[in-house]
Amino acid sequence: MNDLKKDAPRERYHHGDLRTQLIEATRQLIEQKGPDHFSVAEASRLAGVSSAAPYKHFKDKDDLVRAVALGGMRRQHDQLIEELDGLPPQSLDRISALGRVYIRFALSEPAVFRLMFGLSKDHNEDDALVQQGENMFGAVKAEVARYRGSDVIEEIDEKRAFQLWSFVHGLSFLLLDGKLTQMELPVSLDEMLDDIGRRVMQDV
Repeated sequence: MNDLKKDAPRERYHHGDLRTQLIEATRQLIEQKGPDHFSVAEASRLAGVSSAAPYKHFKDKDDLVRAVALGGMRRQHDQLIEELDGLPPQSLDRISALGRVYIRFALSEPAVFRLMFGLSKDHNEDDALVQQGENMFGAVKAEVARYRGSDVIEEIDEKRAFQLWSFVHGLSFLLLDGKLTQMELPVSLDEMLDDIGRRVMQDV
């Protein structure tokens, strides 16, 4: 993704997607400073627009930050679908891919990833955020069900999907927090994902 330039001409946004540009500028600031240490004015400058422009699309800073979180959730979901494309059906490769995409996204957009799970103000009241979270977990549950040859998600699929998510979610934060840098792991990350997938799905 190309960085936005601070001196980008304002005219380029008159006929473009100003909302998208503001979200991207905010995403960059969040990655640089965190969600609590930037202003709407900074996002405006980075996008090359006036400080009043964001309020044509967002109620306030919190609304803009929620849009960044939603965008991250959508990118993660899209990356998952892309990763699964072409992999053999009902294979452990597809189960491992679920974790690989999750961790890769966390490492590539660490601040946005933290934001997606640390954003609590009005989070449960935002239908778009709730729906996107359900879409992501729903994709995992559906893939788990397909592994055992079913298009119907049953209780066992819910359980296994939660086990897989719990593992990769915890591992993602361990990697982000640098907790594993001093450890010499006996296996590679791919081998670890293959192993946990095999263990979780072993009763299939």
